[in-house]
Amino acid sequence: MKINVNELHSSRVLMWSLLGIFIVVTLYALGIRTLVPPDEGRYAEMAREMFVTGDWITTRLNGIKYFEKPPLQTWMNALSFAAFGLGEWQARLWTGLCGIIGVCMTAYAGKKVFGPRVGLYAGLVLASSLFWLASGQINSLDMSLSAMMTIVLTSLLIAQRDEAGPAERRNWMLLCWAGMALAVLAKGLIGIVLPGAVLVLYSLFARDWRIWTRLHLIKGLLVFFAIATPWFVLVALRNPEQPHFFFIHEHFQRFLMKGHKREGAWYYFLVLLIPGIMPWLGVLPQSIAAAFKRQEGTFQPRLMVLIWVLFITFFFSYSTSKLPGYIVPVFPALALLIALFLESASRRQRMLAAGLLCVLGAAILIGGPIAFGKASARDPAELIALKGYQPWLMAAGFFALAGGGLALLHARQLRRDMTILTIAGAGFLATHCILAGSELYGQNRAGTDLLPQIQAELKPDTKLYSVGIYEQSLTYYLQRTVILVDYWDEFTFGLKQQPELSIPTIEPFIEQWTRDAAAGVHDVAIISLDRYKQLQQRGVPMRVVAQDARRMVISNQ
Repeated sequence: MKINVNELHSSRVLMWSLLGIFIVVTLYALGIRTLVPPDEGRYAEMAREMFVTGDWITTRLNGIKYFEKPPLQTWMNALSFAAFGLGEWQARLWTGLCGIIGVCMTAYAGKKVFGPRVGLYAGLVLASSLFWLASGQINSLDMSLSAMMTIVLTSLLIAQRDEAGPAERRNWMLLCWAGMALAVLAKGLIGIVLPGAVLVLYSLFARDWRIWTRLHLIKGLLVFFAIATPWFVLVALRNPEQPHFFFIHEHFQRFLMKGHKREGAWYYFLVLLIPGIMPWLGVLPQSIAAAFKRQEGTFQPRLMVLIWVLFITFFFSYSTSKLPGYIVPVFPALALLIALFLESASRRQRMLAAGLLCVLGAAILIGGPIAFGKASARDPAELIALKGYQPWLMAAGFFALAGGGLALLHARQLRRDMTILTIAGAGFLATHCILAGSELYGQNRAGTDLLPQIQAELKPDTKLYSVGIYEQSLTYYLQRTVILVDYWDEFTFGLKQQPELSIPTIEPFIEQWTRDAAAGVHDVAIISLDRYKQLQQRGVPMRVVAQDARRMVISNQ
């Protein structure tokens, strides 16, 4: 069947083929990289412990109560382990599915609210945006929250559009409320605070007061509480200390107070949008500017999407705690705004987007070898990882340059759909190259090269200590907890409740370690290089089992 290159959205075969390719590549890529600490190892280990212990209420890390976040991510990872066993792709399966859900919901909302071409463009933009694509390949909470927030936004847009019938509006609003409940289970109160604030601001700016009568509040609240409440009740009954820590410390204090080592300038997230929205940076400013134009009709979907982007960006910019993943929930909304702009963009504007991609690709291909030639690292393994990354980055540069060049040709010939498809394809391939090339770095960070030596020392009854450090990924790969020594950090709250699960200072450890050595009891410890030198100076009996530039593994026998 012949496909009209300027009517790609009308081809069902093409649409399903693109979706199939996206899903297959996304799922395949989940298992080609080591779980990198801290986040990937942490959430994999929490799920492993939940799966092994069978306790689906009290979340734990290293056997210690861990209530910094709600359990949705841990639940889904544990279910993945139960179904498919332990492994990298199993640990990332939920985030991969969340990335796919976000793309599908964004594309469908674009089609229903703004038209088929906008739906196609929105899906292509989101599926190729660097931050969204990368977040869907990393085992962290950011994509889980973002996918649930995407369900909230897109369901609200579909439900509130002027053409929606009563039954359709009710069903999509109930899905919206369910999405908010799941967002709360993903990362806390942020899941309802952000959509609620967006709705308030939208009704003020659009003067659409009647939207509050179209939210199906009673049924929606019943759905929300039915999904969100049970875990909070059960975990509080079993752990009375959890509510104050979770709701007060992890929400208000973390948002308002400094001291989390995550501070950044007010423009922190604005800067992150530059690489995050690649390869669409060339049309981002114009897309946001165009969104200020008022639409016909009672409901103003473009205004709501714009407020979603601006408010969430402002909200996290105001917070004293900043991490790159916080900004991921705005990318589906940005994809919709960019798609709306691209639908009516001129040839010159589409050529600008393609041209910027060419420039980026050329910059990588020219500047990459120079940068790698001057690269240095503190140890040979890091340098090897850095050098091993070069061909992957060059491949990313090639895809960007070639894709941008081909898109320029399409733009000149007024093939607007092919232009967008080509830019998206180039961004998709380039991002996957960037991710795949990080494997050697991931292995270095995680310490997985040491696994054979460590496992050869361990028996079921061998005590494994972690002295002054905690290896988030290494412990997951060892499939066992460790005895923490002189280490608090993120375990501070849990250890206050369960002090017996660690050795708080170094002196009792040295005494126990030396006593076991004299009695012929085999102990193993993971330790930093500096701490090893300190123990060596004190004459503590130690045999080096394995080491790299980040850590050492020692035995007392």
